Amino acid sequence: MNAQAFAPLAQPNARYSRITGTGSHLPPRRLSNDDMTALLAQRGIETSDAWIVERTGIRARHFAADGVNCSDLALPAARAALEAAGRTADDVDLIIVATSTPDMVFPSTACILQDKLGANGCMAFDMQAVCSGFVYALSVADSMIRGGMARCALVIGSEIFSRILDFNDRTTCVLFGDGAGAVVLEASAEPGILATDMHADGRHVGILCVPGTVSGGQVLGDPLLKMDGQSVFKLAVGVLDSAARAVLERAGRTEADLDWLIPHQANIRIMQSTARKLKLPLSKLVVTVDEHGNTSAASIPLALDTAVRSGRVKRGDTVMLEGVGGGFTWGAVLLDF
Repeated sequence: MNAQAFAPLAQPNARYSRITGTGSHLPPRRLSNDDMTALLAQRGIETSDAWIVERTGIRARHFAADGVNCSDLALPAARAALEAAGRTADDVDLIIVATSTPDMVFPSTACILQDKLGANGCMAFDMQAVCSGFVYALSVADSMIRGGMARCALVIGSEIFSRILDFNDRTTCVLFGDGAGAVVLEASAEPGILATDMHADGRHVGILCVPGTVSGGQVLGDPLLKMDGQSVFKLAVGVLDSAARAVLERAGRTEADLDWLIPHQANIRIMQSTARKLKLPLSKLVVTVDEHGNTSAASIPLALDTAVRSGRVKRGDTVMLEGVGGGFTWGAVLLDF
């Protein structure tokens, strides 16, 4: 299967990329499983905290308020990442926003965010790979930095999935939340991003999708999220394992070299299964799905920032990021933090 893969080897005068700062933002409105149970009961749909936790590991999620857009969540996350990196908007020469819930059809959310940041003039575009969007975007930014097209990139995952949920379907609406996470990726003389591995298989479009579009001022099809949970689970576990092993091999590392695994925060059972396949103790698995739910492209940078600010992920740690989502897309990034 064709894939984009990069495994830089340290060479004199070579150019690499490293994460120099992280940031995240959650909308203030927090809904516990009990809150969701009450919300769904108004529609005559039964669920419970125990039912949700047992199947997903999720205990709460955050929903954006009316009038808040994807770029509004991305802005404080981006500012926090810039502050952590000791950079300002003037230093940024590339902005990539990974999202499936943009502010509008066009222009890109990245361009809207660029204006709000005051970073006008640099490259800015969106990345659409659903829950794999952040690892795709990080891989693209790494390639552009190593190729000399950029020196300081903002890579952001930002989502408002609460607006595309079917609240008559308890198997999906309890899973997702809203939020944003960001990193600053800068040119470096030493490798930070060690290897990447990206894939897609369009044969599985139907198992996770929002099968609607806009035409003539009207919505055609169904604008709400649809998912075949069992099919997604079975596919996700296998492809995440293969991507993990691919980046380790390309970087000349082994599972024993990993300090942290930060997978897409979709379902605790998928995450734990991935860790076990890599023979990693669950203590090396970063988990935020319990408090954030599945925030799609935002989930990995949200989890990374949470782990960095809590003091778990430290400079020099070897970290694997993994994403899997609709398309069907998947990928992994191995990095020295």
